[in-house]
Amino acid sequence: MADLLVVLKALGDETRFAMYQELVRSTAPLSAQDLADRLGLHANTVRLHLDRLREAGLVEGEAQHRGTVGRPQHLYFPAAGAPGLGLDPAAHTLLAGLLGELAERVGAGADQAASTGRAWGVEAAKRASSRSCLRALEAELARLGFEPTLGDADGGQRIDFLHCPFRELAEAYPELVCNLHRGMCEGVVDQVGGGRVEDFATLYDHEPCHVTVAVGAESD
Repeated sequence: MADLLVVLKALGDETRFAMYQELVRSTAPLSAQDLADRLGLHANTVRLHLDRLREAGLVEGEAQHRGTVGRPQHLYFPAAGAPGLGLDPAAHTLLAGLLGELAERVGAGADQAASTGRAWGVEAAKRASSRSCLRALEAELARLGFEPTLGDADGGQRIDFLHCPFRELAEAYPELVCNLHRGMCEGVVDQVGGGRVEDFATLYDHEPCHVTVAVGAESD
């Protein structure tokens, strides 16, 4: 997750904010020329602002080779874990909601959700650069936009979630979504090794949402 102050400074400019809005709303990556056409700007101006958004960790780009002579075109899209500002494409929100409803209709419960999340966490952990299960989990939560904050707790290290990118779905399908998230955390920790998820507080617990990891303990 990008540093909040850096993000706010980058989006404090009206042009950059408008560009970021376009990228977040778009269902496909956009080129500098696409953005220039949509906003009535010169492409070179757009590129300068894109550089600033990239430096702030808000935008990523990739070269698209078109099979012709010349420089490749670069396409831009929101960086993983970057704030959606409530502008995510409506189709994504609709699809997530429909999948949640489908899961309930076919009888999926907490155990199935946790198992699905755990499998995802295992695969995510295979890409982790840290050999510490706690740091790997913190990094993955940050990438997903949970704004994790690490602190001490009875029985281990506690990571609080200052933001929940799943909140809307969690409110609609708490058993499925919160257990899916719990499984994701367990999968990362189990795959990296050297720890165990001891506690997971959800949206409907008395405490703020968090996960507690007992470092040095092995999973069963």
